[in-house]
Amino acid sequence: MTTSVNHSRLGKFGLYVLLAGQLLPQIDFSIVNVALDAIAHSLHATETELELLVAVYGVAFAVCLAMGGRLGDNFGRLKLFNFGVLLFGVASLLCGLATSIWFLLAARALQGIAAALLVPQILATIHVSLTGHAHSRALGFYGAIGGLAFIVGQVLGGFLVSADIAGTGWRSVFLINLPVCAAILACSRRWVPDTRREHAAHIDWPGTLLLTAVVLCILLPISLGPSLHWSWPCFALLAAAVPLLRMLWNAELRQEQRGAFPLLPPSLLRLPSVRFGLLIAILFFSCWSGFMFVVALALQSGAGLSPVHSGNAFIVLGASYFAGSLLSTRVVAKLGRTPTLILGCLIQMSGLLLVMATFNRVWPHPGILNLAPATLLMGFGQAFIVSCFFRIGLADVPAEQAGAGSAMLATLQQASFGLGSALLGAVFAQTLHYSGHYLDATLAGLGAEFCLMLILLLSAVARHYRSRDLPVAVQAGVK
Repeated sequence: MTTSVNHSRLGKFGLYVLLAGQLLPQIDFSIVNVALDAIAHSLHATETELELLVAVYGVAFAVCLAMGGRLGDNFGRLKLFNFGVLLFGVASLLCGLATSIWFLLAARALQGIAAALLVPQILATIHVSLTGHAHSRALGFYGAIGGLAFIVGQVLGGFLVSADIAGTGWRSVFLINLPVCAAILACSRRWVPDTRREHAAHIDWPGTLLLTAVVLCILLPISLGPSLHWSWPCFALLAAAVPLLRMLWNAELRQEQRGAFPLLPPSLLRLPSVRFGLLIAILFFSCWSGFMFVVALALQSGAGLSPVHSGNAFIVLGASYFAGSLLSTRVVAKLGRTPTLILGCLIQMSGLLLVMATFNRVWPHPGILNLAPATLLMGFGQAFIVSCFFRIGLADVPAEQAGAGSAMLATLQQASFGLGSALLGAVFAQTLHYSGHYLDATLAGLGAEFCLMLILLLSAVARHYRSRDLPVAVQAGVK
């Protein structure tokens, strides 16, 4: 059996460097949202081109994630992490210097590729370099930074666009990455251990191409469907994903049966913990992105708030999320993974109902103060859910497949971000079309999210009664 080579243990400062690297791509996933109007005026972009600007980053990110994990396994995770950070800095500079929308689109695609190279190395390095409490604690930090970055992107983007630092306007949301990239590269070689597989695996080109086709067939029509009025090519692409997915499964099975190293090992999908982790990704991260999208539309288009005030409405959610993530390690140790997930769902769903009640009571004047109690509850519950997603999804993944396992989870996570915005956005838009009232549309979108969260809650309860997870503190040595 192949094993993972680990030259030294990951220390506290090394973990901080990895988490700083994690901030880069995840903040950039949402920071551009509040800059779209400024970009449209500056580069004369059409609505479809703005849709592409959001989609191309996510598509490139999701398509290349699994390959990024495999390259890190083979050539060294620190080397791929540093290369990804460097490439991300170059791509950010190109975004900041863009003089046309098509130049900006190409630079955003390069940003997505760079993100896919660096992100799998972070979770894989944590997974193979730490054990026991240190491993669980690091995953708590990983979950805290991951979710917080999505919210920080909204707040920071609104501030930078409005501040217009040195006349850079929307360009500052990309140029701010440059000093961060430089600092990470200066610290990583000293503090981050270099890990890799003991024996390099061949690149799975059939799996890579088929995975690319599947992701494109799902994410492109979901991202562009609303702007193309869901014309027949969108449905044709979605339908094509089904046979392509079957072809991908058969190709990966053949690779595994030959003793090769498939990009997405079917053996991992046979693990109940991995399958349940993927279910969490589909349901919860769709709800996460859908909530951010619907509430942003409600606050800006419906209530008329500026990008700065709209972004500030998520500050309480972000703060409570961060606090909950730091607490999640002790909660998981006391209750167990699945019970903590159930608790997180109950808290999040209570907060969601309170958000709906608040909108109904204060409309058309929602703001950071009247939304604070509800978003505080939501952030706390979401922190428990995200931390359990990584703990459950990687619980039984062997160290030599850490890169493939983390890439598989991250790929579906990114795909679900796009799926949620499209699904809940479609409910929002359809309700707005028929009723003409933003409040009705907002409540309909959030109601759809509640239904998805209810499915996740019931699935978690069923899993708990099947497996009866013991508290992690009792499972000595288990990651």
